[in-house]
Amino acid sequence: MQTLTPIRPRFARLWSLNPSSLSLRTLSPQAFSSSSSSSDYSNQSRGGLPRFFSELLPTSKGGIVRVQGDEFWHMTRVLRLRTNDRVQLFNGKGGLIQGLIQSIDRSGLDFVALEDPKSVLPQSTQWHVFAAFGTLKGGRADWLVEKCTELGASSLTPLLTERSPTVSENRLDRLQRVNVAAAKQCQRLHEMILNPPKNINGLLPLVAESKLAFLAVAEGTPLVSALTSSGTESGGLIVVGPEGDFTEKEVNELMQAGAISVGLGPHRLRVETATVALLATLMLWVIVKMTNQLESLVESIKSKVRALKKNSKKPYIKMDKSSSVKVEIRSKKARKLIDKTLKAADRPVKRPIP
Repeated sequence: MQTLTPIRPRFARLWSLNPSSLSLRTLSPQAFSSSSSSSDYSNQSRGGLPRFFSELLPTSKGGIVRVQGDEFWHMTRVLRLRTNDRVQLFNGKGGLIQGLIQSIDRSGLDFVALEDPKSVLPQSTQWHVFAAFGTLKGGRADWLVEKCTELGASSLTPLLTERSPTVSENRLDRLQRVNVAAAKQCQRLHEMILNPPKNINGLLPLVAESKLAFLAVAEGTPLVSALTSSGTESGGLIVVGPEGDFTEKEVNELMQAGAISVGLGPHRLRVETATVALLATLMLWVIVKMTNQLESLVESIKSKVRALKKNSKKPYIKMDKSSSVKVEIRSKKARKLIDKTLKAADRPVKRPIP
C-alpha cells in the first residue's frame, strides 16, 4: 500500500522555525485536503487521492457512510487524515466515489460523498487461479496473493492436493487482508475473489466445463506451443501444483478432464514463481492477441473504404446538347455582347480637335 512520505521542508523554512515549537505534528505527513495545494504533495495514484475499501458506498451525492476498523485506523493513524480531507472509497465490485471526511471520533469517521458513485465494468479477460500454496512459509503465500491481485486474476483458490492437504483458516483471513491492500495499491476497482480451499475432486468438474485450462507440470508442452493452438479463448483456469509437484494420479485425472499440460522452462520453479509467471504470460498473450485482432479489423475497414472509393469513380460520358440548351447558350452570349456594347457606349471617348 502506498503511503504518503513526509515533505522535506526548505532550509529557509526550517531556519525560521523556533526549535521549541517543533513537534511531531509540525513534521508529520499530511493528507490530500481541500486546503492543500497540489505542489505540496505528490500524486499518490492515478486518481490523485488516497483510496480506501468500504463495502457500503453512498448512493448519491451528499450521502454519508461510516468507516471503521482497519480502514479507519489506516486513514487516521497511518496517514493522519483529518476533517475535510478528500479521499476515495471503493467497494471492490467496480464502485468508486469521491468525498471528504466530515467528522472523526474514537470509533470511526463519517465520509460524505461529493459526487454520485461511478461504476466500472469488470475486464473481459477472466483467469481463475488454482494454486497449492498451503505449505508455503515466510510470507511467500502473501507475495503470491499480492501479485495475482496486481496482475489481474479474477479469483484465487487454494488447492488441496496429496502433498499440500491443508490451509489454516487464520491464514486465509490474513490473505484476504493482503488481497484488499494489494487492490488499493494497484488501483484495482474489482477485488480479486479469494475462494475457500478446494480439493482435486472439486476441481475436476470445473476443468471439464472450462474451455481452456492450463496445468503447470514439469516437462510439459512449452507454453508458447500451447498458446498457439489454444484458439480464440481469452480466459480460463490456471492450475499450479504444490512443492514437489502433483502426483502422477492427479496429473492424469486433470488431463483426462481436459486440462492442457504446459511447461515453463527447463528449471524447477517454486509454486509462487510458476503461478506468477504463467499468469503474467497469459495476460500479455491476451493483450497481444487483442491488438492483432484490432489491427486486422482496421486493415479490413481500410480495404473496404478503398474499394468503395474506387467503385464510386464514374467515367465521364459526353452528351449532345439539346436544342433548348443551345438556345440558352446563344442567349447568354447575346446578353454578354449587349452588355459589352452598352458599357462602351456609355463611356465617353475624347476626340482630338482638328
